Amino acid sequence: MTPRQTTRGAWLAVVAVVAVSLNLRPGATVVGPLMAEILADLGQGSTWGGLLTAMPGLCFAAFGALAVGLAVRVGLNRALWLGAAVTAVGLLARAFVPDAAAFLAFTALGYAGIAVGNVLLPAFIKRRFPGHVAGMMTLYSCLLAVGATLASAAAVPLASVLPGQWRGSLAVWGGVAALAVVPMLAVALTEGSARVRGPRPERGPSLVRSRRAVALGIFFGVQSMQAYTQFGWAAQLYRDGGVDAADAGLLVSLIASFGIVTGLVMATVVEQVRDLRGVVVALGVLLVVGYLGILYAPTTVPWLWAVSLGLSGAAFPMALALVTARSRDPHVTARLSAFGQSIGYALAALGPFAVGVIHGRTGSWTLPLWLLIGSAVVMVAAGLVASAPGDVDDDLSGVPGRAPGR
Repeated sequence: MTPRQTTRGAWLAVVAVVAVSLNLRPGATVVGPLMAEILADLGQGSTWGGLLTAMPGLCFAAFGALAVGLAVRVGLNRALWLGAAVTAVGLLARAFVPDAAAFLAFTALGYAGIAVGNVLLPAFIKRRFPGHVAGMMTLYSCLLAVGATLASAAAVPLASVLPGQWRGSLAVWGGVAALAVVPMLAVALTEGSARVRGPRPERGPSLVRSRRAVALGIFFGVQSMQAYTQFGWAAQLYRDGGVDAADAGLLVSLIASFGIVTGLVMATVVEQVRDLRGVVVALGVLLVVGYLGILYAPTTVPWLWAVSLGLSGAAFPMALALVTARSRDPHVTARLSAFGQSIGYALAALGPFAVGVIHGRTGSWTLPLWLLIGSAVVMVAAGLVASAPGDVDDDLSGVPGRAPGR
């Protein structure tokens, strides 16, 4: 391969990372600002809304657990291409189906494709850019936030001008997801399948045996539970507190937008700061302040509560950075990504669903918000363990400085 072909291939891989990253959040974050309209049109209540907001966590956990196996079977590049294609089909189709059951089914299909990208894109970055992992993970984290921010900010304005209203708004992001199929297919065609080695349990214990891996899964999970609860319900919390629909959507986009800023810095922070305990505690405090503000003074300084919740969301790029920073072998990175996200998104599914059910039963946001505040303590405790120095590879091999299979 000539230097020009190598450079062209590298830029194609960068474009693929950009395209896939941008489409890993809009399918979920576009729903929250339109929740009232979706529920009314489909004839559903808060419990069904809770199930809808739990879908990202449920699907990311269930299908994320299968992503490494898919990559082993068809190759990393082809698996990411298939994930992008399935995402586009599911998100486009759900915008046009007439009933609630079909809407959930196609939403699950779209989220299944996103789950593949969630798990495998960090491994793709680790394999394709071994000398630039921190920089590419920073790009990845920022683009996740950009996608989430754009979708939540544009949801209500697009619904007000497009045919089909909320359906048109959802369809836009299905179309955008289709754009990611092209560069990922090009990578798969030009670079081949990029086979991934299958797991070899005889070479070390399960990741469940790693205290650091489990803590990372819990940290990732509680953080994700907070994020998807905010994506699904924060707009409705603001609306019920007296904020109009358009402003509520903008406030949710403000929450998501801080992921851009924190995504720029957290990979570097994780790479360069040895003791991250103070950062973890600060994120927990910000989370609590944001929820207390929405609960007791939603219209007083609503932007301040959004800023507090947005800054607390730095836990997400921290968790992503820890996946690569606390593993050395790309195969261990893929396994850790799948393991952490499977545990994480299983926990993430509980929060939005519980919030919908409890609100539906009580007619109040007080109990759901206090439960979310309590879970911040769990997030901090797990984060203190997950961020401690050391690698998961060492937990698996029992030999410091040596990754399994080396």
